[in-house]
Parts: sequence; structure tokens; C-alpha cells
Amino acid sequence: MGSDLYALDFDGVLCDSCGESSLSAVKAAKVRWPFVFEQVDATMEEWIVEQMYTLRPVVETGYENLLLVRLLVEIRVPSTRKSSVADGLTVQEILENWLQLKPTIMADWQEDRDSLVDLFGRVRDDWIKNDFSGWIGANRFYPGTADALKFSSSEVYIVTTKQSRFAEALLKELAGIDFPSERIYGLGTGPKVKVLQQLQQMPQHQGLRFHFVEDRLATLKNVIKEPALDKWNLYLVTWGYITQKEMEEAEGISRIQLVDLPDFSKKFK
Repeated sequence: MGSDLYALDFDGVLCDSCGESSLSAVKAAKVRWPFVFEQVDATMEEWIVEQMYTLRPVVETGYENLLLVRLLVEIRVPSTRKSSVADGLTVQEILENWLQLKPTIMADWQEDRDSLVDLFGRVRDDWIKNDFSGWIGANRFYPGTADALKFSSSEVYIVTTKQSRFAEALLKELAGIDFPSERIYGLGTGPKVKVLQQLQQMPQHQGLRFHFVEDRLATLKNVIKEPALDKWNLYLVTWGYITQKEMEEAEGISRIQLVDLPDFSKKFK
């Protein structure tokens, strides 16, 4: 094997799952809050999915898609409002203030993170079971990433907030890669900073160069705060769920390297 270890985020680095996660969120939100979605027709569903492409950069964990979908309905349909923030709220304001809005709407709606995570997973499982090709087709790998992964000579791990079984299914069915399940650290394996610490402490990884590739600036900033992770080379991709503002901020952080898609494919091989 090569002398490099790559820890790769999945959504936004390897795979564009925004269409699938938005459609799954609409399906799950209809189950969770049927009274909210009684007034949502097909045209409004299309509008919701369009807005989710704009809002995708704020999503750290999949269940947040459900919250965003419901909030969008409350913005458009005043009679459904149960939150204290929806009146006059814009999509741009959600993008800029999500960390403050999320706990507010969770409290207003009396929602629970674990049950939303569970529901989101079950709805995806049902979709996969009943319409596997439709679920697969709602995702796509970014150009060149599957080949880069397939032919890499480095030690590669996937570190993601997606549930591992979904990442593994997409790698196999969409990218044609039988990726070892023990190399996928998905939702429930702990924060990414802890996973990176585990990887660098494994005896078989001593002497390797460590690289972490992400599309969330906030995640890389959390890594920088951990002195124990000073050995990691950090990369922020320019093609994932990232805003122009975040890319500009990253350019001022010496520890972070911005990488575009062609450079990633070259570097990785």
C-alpha cells in the first residue's frame, strides 16, 4: 500500500445525494407531520426540493433535512405555522442562521433528534426496498471520484454522518465498488474528530501521512481546534455543498487547502 491515509467525507465529496435526501425528507416529513403536509401539492413539493439545493450546505446530519422541509412549508403556508421563527423568514436567512434556528424550531415543535434520525433511516430503507432503482437514481457520484476511489493506492476510509448502510449501497450499486464496511465510519460512530483520532492511533497506520477531505468548513475548523490532530493535512473541496463565503473564509486559514475536482482525482491516484 502507499504511504498515505485518506479519510473522506461522503456526501458532498464523493456523492451528490441532495436530490435523494430532499425527496426522502419530504416522504419522512409527511409521515411525521401529516397535518402540515395536507396543504402541500406536487408544485409546492417541487419548490421545496429546489430550495433544498440552496440550503444543503447547512445540513450536517440527514435528519436536519426534515426540519428544513417543514420550515419551508411554514414559510409558504401561514396556517401550518407552529414555530416562532417562520413569519417573514427567507431562505437566505435560514442559510445564514441555521445553527441558531435549529434548536428553536426543535423546541417549538417539541421534536426529538433520535426519533427523527430513526424515521429518516426507515423511510430510506422503505424506498430502497420498494423502488431500489429509483432510490439509486436520485444520487450521483461527482465526475471522476468513483474512479479515483477505485484505483487509489492509498489507505482509504470514509468518515461520514450518513448511515453506513446507505453509503455502502451507493458505493456498490452506483460506483461499482465493494468498499469494506469496516472502513466506513458512519452515523453513530462518534464525532469526526474522534474518528480521526482513532484512525491515527491504529498500530497499522503508524508512519503514514494523514489527509482529511471535507466539504464542510465547520468540520475542518473543529479538527484545527484539536491539538491531537495536528498531523492531519486538511482539504476543503470546492464542488460539494459549500458556499462562496465559506470558500473565501477558508482561503484565509493556512491549515486548509482548497482542492478542485481535477486536482482531487490526480492527488488521490
